[in-house]
Amino acid sequence: MNAADSPEDIATAKDAIDDEAAWRAVLARDKGFDGRFVTGVHSTGIYCRPSCAARHPSRHNVRFYRDGREAQAAGLRPCRRCQPDDVAPDEAAVAQAIALLNGGEKGVSLAALAQATGYSPTYFQRVFKRSVGLSPAAYLRARKLERAGQALRDGTNITDAIYAAGYGAPSRFYEASERRWGMSPSVWRDGGMGVTIRWAVVATTLGQMLVAATDKGVCRLSFEEGPEALARRFPRADLIEGDTAFAAFLAEVIAAVEDPGEAHAIPLDVQGTAFQEAVWRELQRIPKGETRSYAQIAAAVGKPAAVRATGSANGANNVAVLIPCHRVVRTNGTLGGYAYGLDIKRELLRRERD
Repeated sequence: MNAADSPEDIATAKDAIDDEAAWRAVLARDKGFDGRFVTGVHSTGIYCRPSCAARHPSRHNVRFYRDGREAQAAGLRPCRRCQPDDVAPDEAAVAQAIALLNGGEKGVSLAALAQATGYSPTYFQRVFKRSVGLSPAAYLRARKLERAGQALRDGTNITDAIYAAGYGAPSRFYEASERRWGMSPSVWRDGGMGVTIRWAVVATTLGQMLVAATDKGVCRLSFEEGPEALARRFPRADLIEGDTAFAAFLAEVIAAVEDPGEAHAIPLDVQGTAFQEAVWRELQRIPKGETRSYAQIAAAVGKPAAVRATGSANGANNVAVLIPCHRVVRTNGTLGGYAYGLDIKRELLRRERD
């Protein structure tokens, strides 16, 4: 990933603000830059967040400041619409809540989080979800699953992993893990042992395409790969070349790829960390024919500084097109990278815009 303008590039505590990069962030209303600088509009006497939804001012009326204190010293007052000075308190409250959630073995209630941070429960729920992309309860569930998954990767037996992650009973863990991962935790850890994966390599207008699916959904969609690559990913699965029964499902997948962006209900069987899955959900929210920058995706999942990690999560997507990682571009609008080549990425975007 080579994002052109990350939030860290705009300004630091000591360095001058890059005015042109800051102006691009304002024009994009990029939430990833909120809290990094404020936009001073001297024709109106106010200062705003970079993402403020108000009509953009004329460039010659704009000056950029590191924070509200600096803008106020220049004679400006905060915008009532975007409330730029509320960014830091909200971020601090979310960080405090995450520390409490990560440290609590049995979980922390929404009421307790709100009381600890000085917010009302209803308002804090909105602040947390806007920042992280998940409610506090969903975040806690994801973190527990992530801890269990890490323990399994480290070789811990399943029972010990369940209790170490904070589950009160194995049944709770299996219920949660089936909803999220599709494959059971032991199967996932053991490279697909006991799972049947049907596959096919088909010709499309974008090139040769590998499609592989469990009985729960597509687990791999890629270009210019064959069954040997699938075997490396799932070395202990029962890999079966698709038969007539697989053909109807395969036809649906091909149609979704040939006409990207059209509504489809193709089930997926993928797994990742809580952060990766939050990024993948955000990719699926990008409207057909539109693109987002890595910084915008990072901000949307509540991690505005994690631009590079967002790029890594984007690259970890196992089901091309169905999770549309091709819709992510650099902040300056150039295509950036794509695992299957820029020609395919360019063509997918062209088809979505036509």
